[in-house]
Amino acid sequence: MHAGVSPLPVCKSRPRPLGVDSLRMAVDWFKRKNGMEFFEKDHVKARIIAISLSFLIGTALMAAKFYAYRLTHSSAILSDALESIINVVASAFALGSILFAARPPDENHPYGHGKIEYFSAGFEGGLIVLAALGIFWSGLSHIMSPRHLTNLEDGLLILFGAGMINLALGVWLLRAGRRTASPAIVADGKHVLTDVYTSVGVLLGLFLVRMTGWCRLDGVIACLVGVSILVTGGKLVLQAFAGLMDTAEPGLLEEISNLLAKYRKDIWIDIHRLRAWRSGGSVLIDLHMILPRDFTLKEAHREAEELEQIVVSYFKGRANVLVHMDPCVDPECPICERHLCELRSEGFKGRISWNREKLTLKRGLVHAVEKV
Repeated sequence: MHAGVSPLPVCKSRPRPLGVDSLRMAVDWFKRKNGMEFFEKDHVKARIIAISLSFLIGTALMAAKFYAYRLTHSSAILSDALESIINVVASAFALGSILFAARPPDENHPYGHGKIEYFSAGFEGGLIVLAALGIFWSGLSHIMSPRHLTNLEDGLLILFGAGMINLALGVWLLRAGRRTASPAIVADGKHVLTDVYTSVGVLLGLFLVRMTGWCRLDGVIACLVGVSILVTGGKLVLQAFAGLMDTAEPGLLEEISNLLAKYRKDIWIDIHRLRAWRSGGSVLIDLHMILPRDFTLKEAHREAEELEQIVVSYFKGRANVLVHMDPCVDPECPICERHLCELRSEGFKGRISWNREKLTLKRGLVHAVEKV
């Protein structure tokens, strides 16, 4: 200690919980692993927050439903609780996939890691199907050997409260997933809403059991719930398969075609072979653009960069665009709007309408023109 300097007072702060320090260490590790920009992207933060809340709330509701089953011994409530287990496991898997998908492209994955979100959605769909099979088994056993239900009123109240919370969570997850273009979060939101439908069916059925005293109805309800979630799980698996196989999305292609038509320039003679597909939250686009053949390489590159910037800005930075530049040929003079052209072999006859059907065609196919 330096002479003449009084010691500073020691501040005794409350120790932070171990969980907070562990979470901070995990975040710091991911930042070092993937670069500081990994957690600085707003849409990545929104995804992580959404799926983390889904996991935490789902865990609490799962515990509440199993408590309701312990009170009532209802197979219908058990079916709802079993689906909640799948929901929690799927949320944890989705969180891991979102963290992995947000990593930047690297040498081994030049197009990024977004495809894993489709795998997560398919995994969640598969778990829903497994849950449906378990629900069928439980329902059939209660149909064959009906049991008397106890504390039914308390169980119904718990289930109603859990259903209301799940409804709010599911709607919020769907909005968050669509806003951040995350297939994993959309799938999780649909799964949570499936849980809501299950709870509604169970509530209505158990109310009838209470009114009629027919305990076999408890098992019948469980089987009906199983059919409903089996359909939802199957749809998720098919959607995930389509994403992994880069199935064409007419809606996405239509959106891009409208954007290109809106910002079209006279020197952009035509566009063909437009292709687009999603990789997690990113959109990958490639197209061929026909430019005047007397353009220098620098001029052509400038036009390609301008088109690319338009598309990237529209998708808020979550798009990767590859523009292949083609020089024009004489048969395209009738559709070229660059009137002051010394190389023109034929006069301008009309403009090609840019829409999905035409922009996705190969070059050289006959196009209808709009008279001007």
